[in-house]
Amino acid sequence: MTEHLTKQLFLEKVFNYEKNQEWKFEGETPAVIDFWAPWCGPCRMVGPIIDELSTEFEGKVKFYKVNTDEEQELGSVFGIRSIPSLLFIPKEGPPKMAVGALPKESLKEAINKELLVEVA
Repeated sequence: MTEHLTKQLFLEKVFNYEKNQEWKFEGETPAVIDFWAPWCGPCRMVGPIIDELSTEFEGKVKFYKVNTDEEQELGSVFGIRSIPSLLFIPKEGPPKMAVGALPKESLKEAINKELLVEVA
């Protein structure tokens, strides 16, 4: 299931940018964060795909959503200028950002390549 993140949940589950200058992932499982807004057409196309992938990758990858209208600070921390923007967070190493409405197969490929390399 996809989980909606507030700033507080983001600090606990993803990255506590108030405490750490350098990237330090707080999660146990690789993650994908969908930065979106309700008025964004392409975001509404990506949303159901993210939900499907959260079921397909259950137990392997966590899926989160950040509403950039409600959580503007989180968007600015990552320099989100256009949405949808997807942040791919591996267990180790820095996250990678993808911008735009990517098709499901491209997202699956990115998840397998960027997040599940040590598992494969």
